[in-house]
Amino acid sequence: VQLQASGGGLVQAGGSLRLSCAASGLNFRLYTMKWYRQAPGNERESVATITGDSSTDYADSVKGRFTISRDNVRRTLYLHMNNLKPEDTAVYYCNTKLSRDYWGQGTLVTVSS
Repeated sequence: VQLQASGGGLVQAGGSLRLSCAASGLNFRLYTMKWYRQAPGNERESVATITGDSSTDYADSVKGRFTISRDNVRRTLYLHMNNLKPEDTAVYYCNTKLSRDYWGQGTLVTVSS
């Protein structure tokens, strides 16, 4: 299983970004996918979850601003982030769990005030 995250960058507060995570080595459509983030000095935290049938769940801190989605044909996971805040600054990781956790390499999102 390989997960390749991309799409991070520097954005001003109030701006938007879209993260992508390309998956290979698994029957993508069957698995729950997640986005996590880790800010400097903080523990890694779950941001958003999408199941195989596209049910979603979000951390309270991002509800109404972030949208997780998936394209099962392209085997790609997305995180659409709107109205970004400086506290959203973190390395973002995509994740799935089969017999164990698999992680993408992380993509840095920096939100300037």
